[in-house]
Amino acid sequence: MKTFGNVKKTQYLCKQYLPFWAYLSKNKQPMQTKIIAGPCVIESAELLDTVARKLVDINDRLAVDIIFKASFDKANRTSISSFRGPGIDKGLQMLSDIKSRYGLKILTDIHESWQAEPTGEVVDVIQIPAFLCRQTDLLVAAAKTGKTVNIKKAQFLSGLDMRYPVEKAKDSGASDVWLTERGNIYGYNNLVVDFRNIPDMLNIVPTVIMDCTHSVQRPGGAGGKTGGDRQYVPMMAMAAKAFGANGWFFEVHPDPDKGLSDAANMLRLDDLEGVVKQLVSRQ
Repeated sequence: MKTFGNVKKTQYLCKQYLPFWAYLSKNKQPMQTKIIAGPCVIESAELLDTVARKLVDINDRLAVDIIFKASFDKANRTSISSFRGPGIDKGLQMLSDIKSRYGLKILTDIHESWQAEPTGEVVDVIQIPAFLCRQTDLLVAAAKTGKTVNIKKAQFLSGLDMRYPVEKAKDSGASDVWLTERGNIYGYNNLVVDFRNIPDMLNIVPTVIMDCTHSVQRPGGAGGKTGGDRQYVPMMAMAAKAFGANGWFFEVHPDPDKGLSDAANMLRLDDLEGVVKQLVSRQ
């Protein structure tokens, strides 16, 4: 076995990773950085206003353009008794109010094909949930709205597999498609992130988002609801940056432990600015 002095060892490791760093340098797109943030689900108009005001403040201070995210219906909750949201009609009206009141771009997810058309009349980005990313009719309907389509990578797929959902969306008319990494199933009630998926997906689309909060979930592992480890959210964000991600997704809440969905993995709203500041830094 070879032994190295500190200098020689460092030089050896750098040579080994030169192709990787060359890839990152070539694919840096700082002006196209996407940041998505908001509560997991629409709980109330007051919550949406609180989060939106904070996002506007961060946008002004850091010269970024955070996209506001919230779901009108969480159709994939663990338990039938879990809170799902206000529904599509009331929910889209509340998101439209946020858009007009604060000038923020809006992202929300759909679970059924018929939801695409009315959702596309309000939002800027339609998101396809991870477990539904291979549903052809859902992808086609989202693409036909003409809006940006953000497809979350399923927990059971590799980054390379996502070329096929992208093809479905693009062949159906979508001109702007993003992909989002959110971890892979790791046994029961656990996820692990293979960060190699990020450069793999950058070879498919120019925008790859890191979902920093869902990737720290413990799916279904908290007695009828999903658990999580929010302490790891900033680390997930920075690791994804090292692997070339050019977008980040955060579910945030002023008091996450009182959140009605994904409470354990949502980032505290007051902590968002510090994380974003690190991500947009050129250092």
